[in-house]
Amino acid sequence: MLRLVALTAALLLAPLLGHGQSLDGALKKIKNAKSVAVAYRSDAAPFSFVDDATQQPAGFSIDLCRRVVASIGQQLGVDGMQIRWVPVTTQDRIDAVEKGKADMECGSTSVTLARSKRVNFSSYTFVDGTGLLIRSDSPARQLSDLSGKKIGVIPGTTNEKALNDALKRQAIGATVVAVKTRDEGLSQFEAGQIDAFASDRTLLLAMAPKAKDPKSISLLLEDLSFEPYAIVLPRHDDDMRLAVNAALAQVYRSGDIVPIFRRWFGALGKPGLMLEATYILGAIPE
Repeated sequence: MLRLVALTAALLLAPLLGHGQSLDGALKKIKNAKSVAVAYRSDAAPFSFVDDATQQPAGFSIDLCRRVVASIGQQLGVDGMQIRWVPVTTQDRIDAVEKGKADMECGSTSVTLARSKRVNFSSYTFVDGTGLLIRSDSPARQLSDLSGKKIGVIPGTTNEKALNDALKRQAIGATVVAVKTRDEGLSQFEAGQIDAFASDRTLLLAMAPKAKDPKSISLLLEDLSFEPYAIVLPRHDDDMRLAVNAALAQVYRSGDIVPIFRRWFGALGKPGLMLEATYILGAIPE
């Protein structure tokens, strides 16, 4: 069975671009423009943000997408493939790819079936979960301990759905408060306007340096959801998805994912078993 899976994967990732077939969709546009329009977010550190020193996009997902763009250039035979950066927000990131404003989105976007009706996704690039920011002196150890409390979350995110589903499933009477950004969530949390803030666990950890007193904040032990990240791609464009997955597979196979991971998550230690499995499964053979 394993040999059959490997053979199937190899056939799916066979280098089609080098056989002279006519290009279409995003790849045709990219080859003609000799550039890739990459959507990025400025508020999703350490995955995607604007570096204060260079004022350029930076982060784990940005590093991966730079490698993907370089690989697409090689696959298309274009020297010096350029990147045209397209700023997006949590609210319009899917729209940017769906409406053709960007060829891909590189941030911390979770794969969902609802989103898959509008866009396509690459192989997984990271695995996270919805967590809850709480005060270090809080007696809360699980979601049910926040009954009667106010919990902030950004509307339209998978975190909002995970939080609402968990509250309903456990019949917990907490109040959900909408906040526009993570910075706003942290501000309301520190001001005592909300008692907890829900977001992806890694993004919550990255918020700690912004806190007035980092030691005063902590994370609830309980995770509310499983969040697989991927690069957002145009729907109904198999060649574009194939080119991106071929690039990611090469990064995973070569082990180049290790220094990229260490650069942005070294302080968190080694990747967990689920994340390691993600990269092993993503290392699809040629």
